Amino acid sequence: MSDVERTLGQLRERIDAVDSGLLELLNDRAGLAKEVALAKRDGGASFYRPERERALIDKLQDSNRGPFPGEAIRPVFQEIISACLSLEQGMEVAYLGPEATFTHQAVRRHFGTSAKTVPCGTIDSVFTEVARGEAAFGVVPVENSSEGVVNHTLDCFVDSPLRIVAEIVVDVEHCLLARDGLREDQIERVYSHPQALAQCRDWLSANLKQATLVPSSSTADAARSAKEDMAGAAVSAQMAARMYGLSILRRNLQDHHDNVTRFLVVGREQQDIGPVSNVKTSLLMTLPDTAGALLEVLAHFNSRNINLTKIESRPSKRKAWDYVFFLDLDGRAEDEKVAEVLGVLGDRCDLFKVLGTYQKADNHE
Repeated sequence: MSDVERTLGQLRERIDAVDSGLLELLNDRAGLAKEVALAKRDGGASFYRPERERALIDKLQDSNRGPFPGEAIRPVFQEIISACLSLEQGMEVAYLGPEATFTHQAVRRHFGTSAKTVPCGTIDSVFTEVARGEAAFGVVPVENSSEGVVNHTLDCFVDSPLRIVAEIVVDVEHCLLARDGLREDQIERVYSHPQALAQCRDWLSANLKQATLVPSSSTADAARSAKEDMAGAAVSAQMAARMYGLSILRRNLQDHHDNVTRFLVVGREQQDIGPVSNVKTSLLMTLPDTAGALLEVLAHFNSRNINLTKIESRPSKRKAWDYVFFLDLDGRAEDEKVAEVLGVLGDRCDLFKVLGTYQKADNHE
């Protein structure tokens, strides 16, 4: 045996010993998770604490001294947390499916792969699954950085009792997928969700002028269509290529390479997010049809130095030219100044809801 072989053998033995130690520690952590579950059950505490998970992972990243890569800490520990949480309580998460959509990626990033997922065909179905108690939480897209809000999600909040308990931000990388052997100049149809097609508008116009754009219900459904079409391709995610056995012809088709989509986690009850910073509150309201009504609302926030980070309006669908306003603001609903404004608006508006207070997503999760 050469010196190199002897050295490699010794190093591999040490790695095997470390792996065995890691497995033992993982089981120790799982045992503690079971004890936590019993304590939570006896005390009526929430099983789902996203701010606790995030604080733990942030702390581990900050204390990492290498050489283990810092960017790998989050996915590794997210899976550990997910597996342990599944021991505490089986958690079903509904989402806008099918599998391999960007919403599915958001679920896996936030809840890990141990969470039981329930793909739904529509955003309404996600809200219904959670409201009926068939799923503990739901994940739905709410806005894209280049194409704006997902109107259907906002509309669902008008009549739904669900609350926003967290948000997720996912980098969106669109790929061109097709059957093996199909060249770009042979593509006659490109399938994808209308939002995805819009996000790749410039690239498609410049590179696939000959192809007809075909709207699909999701990017994953587009990949399924491309699999069945001898001259078809799909704008979809890398995950969909693996799932449907397609080749990736091009990557990063999106016109804006800082393209991100924001998703909301909805649940039946407001979650206690603890003493964390970087918090936002979302709410909806209808305003009287009088001159200056919106200006009056904005003045209440301005006079108390409350920062509004977003304002959108949607038709209420209750009567013509009646609108619902959706607002995001910095701070908690129970903060003194915020609570003052919410009290005033609650008395002033025909429809007023606090949709939830939750920690802002880290764009680099």
